[in-house]
Amino acid sequence: MRVCVIDGRGGGLGRRLVEGLRGLTEGRHELLAMGITEAAAEAMARAGAAQVVVGRPAIVRAVREVDLILASVSLILLGAWQGAVTSDLARAVLLAPARKLLLPVNGLGIEIVGAATPTLEAVIAQALRRTEAVLRTPRPT
Repeated sequence: MRVCVIDGRGGGLGRRLVEGLRGLTEGRHELLAMGITEAAAEAMARAGAAQVVVGRPAIVRAVREVDLILASVSLILLGAWQGAVTSDLARAVLLAPARKLLLPVNGLGIEIVGAATPTLEAVIAQALRRTEAVLRTPRPT
């Protein structure tokens, strides 16, 4: 399975997700990092992502080929990440055939009703547990 982490700005969330995913994917699944910015891509590469994609156009193309996407919910909110989330990027992610695990982390004052607002560490841990469950489930043929 091809697992992808997408992040922007400084890549802090993406870096932490990549660090946590390394043990879940190593040897069995591909781990890709997609950074909207060069800084985000570099942070995820330093965290151990073997493959790195940089920039919106590259991400728009690459998300078509992955099986699982992990990112902040901000990734599908137009104008998020200081305007870095554009309609073409949000649309590409939403229409990608991949399963999407979106963390309820955003700086736009949007509250997702029904989603608790735990610490960032708790959200990352929950995302990693959910990813592990997805990776253990056989894909339908």
